Amino acid sequence: MKIWVDADACPVVIKEILFRAAERTEIDVVLIANQMVNIPKSHFIRFIQVPQGFDVADDEIVKRLTTGDLVITSDIPLAAEVIEKGGHALNPRGEMYSANSIKAQLTMRDFMETMRASGINTGGPPPFTQGDRKAFANHLDKILTQHVKNI
Repeated sequence: MKIWVDADACPVVIKEILFRAAERTEIDVVLIANQMVNIPKSHFIRFIQVPQGFDVADDEIVKRLTTGDLVITSDIPLAAEVIEKGGHALNPRGEMYSANSIKAQLTMRDFMETMRASGINTGGPPPFTQGDRKAFANHLDKILTQHVKNI
């Protein structure tokens, strides 16, 4: 298993959790973004910079993803592609995307996008909280513990 990170919008605190997890578990973490991301020196952490452009980082993640890999993203369409390809997707707030829920999440995302396009202010996501950080760390730990048991 590898962990792929949609790094352009990933909060720094989540990246730091992932860096510590990579060292602790010796699982590869690969950050992909279209702008430079600072990473610590490690045998288990890499960064791939892709060209600017719509969904270029997402497409690169999907291209490199293999069955069973984990992707960290808040991008619902990317999460849907990951699940379709046999991967797992976890958002930075600690919510695991699933085959059972992804279609409803895509529908809600598309609806909200339509509302915004028509000029309705739908607000943005709530601020990232300590609870979000804890939920992410707990869910990541469960995934990594299960992976280690299955090796």
